[in-house]
Amino acid sequence: MTKRKTASTSAPKRHPGRPKRTPEALLQGDHGVDAETRILSAARAVFTRAGTAGARMQDIAREAGVNQALLHYYFRSKQALADRVLREAAAALFTALPGTIRPDAPLEQLLRAFVQAYIDTMRRTPFLPAYVAAEAHHNPQRVAAIIESITGSNPSRESPQLLRRIQAMVDARVAAGEMRAIKAEQLMVNMMSLLAFPFVARSVLAGVYAMDDAAFERFLDERRDELPRFLLNALRP
Repeated sequence: MTKRKTASTSAPKRHPGRPKRTPEALLQGDHGVDAETRILSAARAVFTRAGTAGARMQDIAREAGVNQALLHYYFRSKQALADRVLREAAAALFTALPGTIRPDAPLEQLLRAFVQAYIDTMRRTPFLPAYVAAEAHHNPQRVAAIIESITGSNPSRESPQLLRRIQAMVDARVAAGEMRAIKAEQLMVNMMSLLAFPFVARSVLAGVYAMDDAAFERFLDERRDELPRFLLNALRP
């Protein structure tokens, strides 16, 4: 009588020389040490398109090319990921801009320094204007809270003081017959709109003007000088 073979219940043999994988290694799989960087890059893209309210963690994982387990390993919640993205980008901007506003500097120098600092910072974080606009639409209080945590001051309290300082500069030049009258709010909104638009509409510029990355960089080089001249010419009496 032929004996039937029974299935072995012993543990599978490990190949000699193959190291045991840690839970962290199993989780990371083949994504490598750059997984967190790719997750943050994907989150910027998805948050820019949908805001944090409309973004889904599975969309971010798909954009980054990772599974959701890996995404949650680095960031336990969508809110934690959104806070990290916005805080890192905004910190660069709100660190650079305040230093350009000096009470003893002439208005021409202030405008030129502000424009150049903004463009130079946005070159490193080009997604930020569109992201902040989308996020402010969905959750304006959160944006203000993060700005306050970065700068140490409340934007709703600091903005009126800044506007008063700029208005005083404008009024002095108007009184001297060197500039036409304009409210500081109008001047700042004009400048911020002209600064942000190329970054918000970069894909439109690429399509309409056949502007690849190299051409966009040349455009920004020109704009660093052109925009201050445009604003100052518009203010002439």
